[in-house]
Amino acid sequence: MITAGLIALAAAGTSGDGEELTGVAGWAVDLMERLGAPGAGVAIALENLFPPLPSEVILPLAGFTASQGSFSLASALFWTTAGSVVGAAVLYLLGAVVGRRRMYWIWERLPLVKLEDLERTERWFDRHGRKAVFFGRMIPIFRSLISVPAGVERMPAWQFLGLTLAGSAIWNVVFVLAGYWLGEQWHRVEGYAGTFQYVVIAVVVGLACWWLVNRVRSIRHQRPAGG
Repeated sequence: MITAGLIALAAAGTSGDGEELTGVAGWAVDLMERLGAPGAGVAIALENLFPPLPSEVILPLAGFTASQGSFSLASALFWTTAGSVVGAAVLYLLGAVVGRRRMYWIWERLPLVKLEDLERTERWFDRHGRKAVFFGRMIPIFRSLISVPAGVERMPAWQFLGLTLAGSAIWNVVFVLAGYWLGEQWHRVEGYAGTFQYVVIAVVVGLACWWLVNRVRSIRHQRPAGG
């Protein structure tokens, strides 16, 4: 059962410092109010499937809820990590269902891409796939996407699940404990994590633009002079 303090918090629609608890935070509070610690696991599983849902909000809020006595800290850590693994496993299965053959079929019909690019990506994943899955669990947005190529490349399921469990546990422990220790100031965690996420997105967008410019130049150079 949720504590009276958290029920009042959710009913008032405010955080501990008077700010509105709306959007994802309000939704997560409602899930944890209804389901307890498993509600935090459900929220994190959905965050894996829909990256716009920020774990940087859900995890500290789960820690804060645990600090109010609604459920134990151990339960918060267990269920959020279980949710991470379940959500990642669903995307892994999606990649496995799509499969290598369908992926090549789709890739050959995309503009500005070459078959050898996909082949190089496969070779890169063969060499660095384990590190990508492990460290990818700690990078916003990427932690969801990395599960798909792992499934496409048929990384052994036991290896994928083990690396996902280890990486997710580290990420979740940091954010849940931060929310637990910060108490009513749990929302401060989001600001630091948000800055990190923007940096990651900027780097990814920059690399994508660099790749696109180089690909267009390459195509122009390969065209006949009068083409």
